[in-house]
Amino acid sequence: MGGWRGGGENRKLSTSPPSHPIPLRYNMLPKIRLQILTLITALLLLPLSCSFFPLDETPIVFVHGNGDTAAVWHTTMWRFESNAYPRDYLFAIDFTYPSSLTNDAVPEEGRSSTTDQMNQLSEFVDTVLDETGKDTVILIGSSRGGNAIRNYIKNGGGTVKVSHAILCGTPNHGIVALDSIMPDSEFNGTQPFLKGLNEGSEVVDGVKFMTIRSNRLDKYAQPDGAGLGFPGMPTGVGYDGPALDGAENKVTPMLDHREVAFHGLAFLHMYEFITGAKPNHFGAILEEEPVLNGKVNGMMGTTPTNIGVVGASVEIYEVSEETGEREGEAKHTQTTEEDGLWGPFTADPEVYYEFIITIEGHPITHIYRSPFPRSSDVIHLRPGVFAEGDAEAGSVVVMSRPRGYFGHGRDTFTLDGQIPEDVREGLPVDSTSKLKLEPALRRSVVAVFGFESITVQSWSAQENHLVIAEFH
Repeated sequence: MGGWRGGGENRKLSTSPPSHPIPLRYNMLPKIRLQILTLITALLLLPLSCSFFPLDETPIVFVHGNGDTAAVWHTTMWRFESNAYPRDYLFAIDFTYPSSLTNDAVPEEGRSSTTDQMNQLSEFVDTVLDETGKDTVILIGSSRGGNAIRNYIKNGGGTVKVSHAILCGTPNHGIVALDSIMPDSEFNGTQPFLKGLNEGSEVVDGVKFMTIRSNRLDKYAQPDGAGLGFPGMPTGVGYDGPALDGAENKVTPMLDHREVAFHGLAFLHMYEFITGAKPNHFGAILEEEPVLNGKVNGMMGTTPTNIGVVGASVEIYEVSEETGEREGEAKHTQTTEEDGLWGPFTADPEVYYEFIITIEGHPITHIYRSPFPRSSDVIHLRPGVFAEGDAEAGSVVVMSRPRGYFGHGRDTFTLDGQIPEDVREGLPVDSTSKLKLEPALRRSVVAVFGFESITVQSWSAQENHLVIAEFH
């Protein structure tokens, strides 16, 4: 149905879960992040009702942002599951063509209009309602996903099918509000799409709305255009651009554009808004035998799609936490068929893994991952792409945070023992960092974010290998 549940089949919950759930790393940050941890602690201590969740509640549909996949939501889904939200009520849509158009009215191959996304979301919601037997859903969107949610509710018949709408970092008044920049874009607050959504009431009667935004670190809610490549140019948008009149508007200090959807503090706000209760667990409670699955998604040139690739080879190896070296033979191998699925695979929740994706026309992509504490059916994979000059390097190693950016002075991060030079100072705007090594024997390379590290091997770029260290 173009989307995914939150977990695999035949899962077995641990009979002795740890007294402290796995923290998912988001609270593992230096001094400035202590402010966030203090706020989280204060929120958890608020005298709210018990949060044990009944099994007949409303299904949640998670809606990803521009260029993304359903996979960005797996940590949030783990958190809901760990607080007794039914796994069978957690869904995440995969927009077929996740990237926006330059001009929302002019088609481009491999991209989607606001109408395309509204229609696909409408079909997905109907399928979820049919499958669960419920009358309404809760919609939670990151960035552009919030545009699809608002459009569906206001213009696509969603009013009677949606109980709650949570918009995280959505540019509800544009990333610019100027006639001279990004004309005809869905992200321009002066253009027809956003003007139409904001005309009259900014929310829709009958649906409970909440927005979650940063205090000042969202690169798409800035009064100055520096983060968009136009330093010194007023954007016409403020830090409060994602807020809506008539909604419950939450401000999350020191979080960036992605973290306002995927950080633990964002989850706290979501959970309380939906349930009226505080969560019992901030992190993910361990499962003994997590079952993983997902698609291998493809590319259309340099534009990502969420169309499953046929004939992709996927291998999974257990690797040493200290060296990144493989420990034994492949634990799982699969050649994808029409659905693009690479699993299922039963993992060890305390083991680091190397995923190898081989697709004609792409470098052989080695993705090293932290342990998976819980099951998920949205562990989607995508082959890497060499940039100009990469294939001539000895090795290319990429450090990736799909659910947040790297911020100097806010976060602690290194790649091969050095602070990456390609992560820009100031406003956090970079979710990846790339290291190009000179030709040499294969060796260990360590990627560090906060208190967590992933060790990879420096496979040869000249032999068509690309290496990615991906944090949850």
